[in-house]
Amino acid sequence: MKQFHPDASATLRDAYVVEFLELPKPYLESDLHKSLLLNLRSFLAELGRDFCFIGSEVPVQVGGRDFALDLLFFHRGLSCLVAFELKIGEFQPEYLGKLNFYLEALDRDLRKPNEGPSIGVLLCASKNSEVVEYALSRTLSPALVAEYQTKLPDKRVLQTKLHEFYELTRSAAVESDIEGPHL
Repeated sequence: MKQFHPDASATLRDAYVVEFLELPKPYLESDLHKSLLLNLRSFLAELGRDFCFIGSEVPVQVGGRDFALDLLFFHRGLSCLVAFELKIGEFQPEYLGKLNFYLEALDRDLRKPNEGPSIGVLLCASKNSEVVEYALSRTLSPALVAEYQTKLPDKRVLQTKLHEFYELTRSAAVESDIEGPHL
């Protein structure tokens, strides 16, 4: 993705918190899709600046067959289309094939001449970083895998983790003071 959009990694995140969604338990991909649309303003705020919503279930026709892209945005800063494919489970490598297909269709049929190549985001409920690394290692496609969390961890867990982090940084600072400057 860096060869097409060097600033994309600073713009797009690999995790999003969507606790504003009121999803049933258990939920389907269609429930996630519908809830994101009903809470589009909050989702846009979570995505960050410069995202403009284009459409949902955007029709893409290739070879006389109809396909539908889950969500399509335009990013003003990157000057490109950003396609989101939604998955309710863990990332699977085969999801990239479908996303790359959509990106190719967008670039051939929808992208304007003044826009950069489209970027794809697989928004999954979870991901294994090593599996994602292997899946993306040989692709030249401007795609990334991001996960979403429907709930933040419990407040006590966050407080404990923050306290642990504080203790680690304090210990590191004390050790560097004891060791003195390195020449």
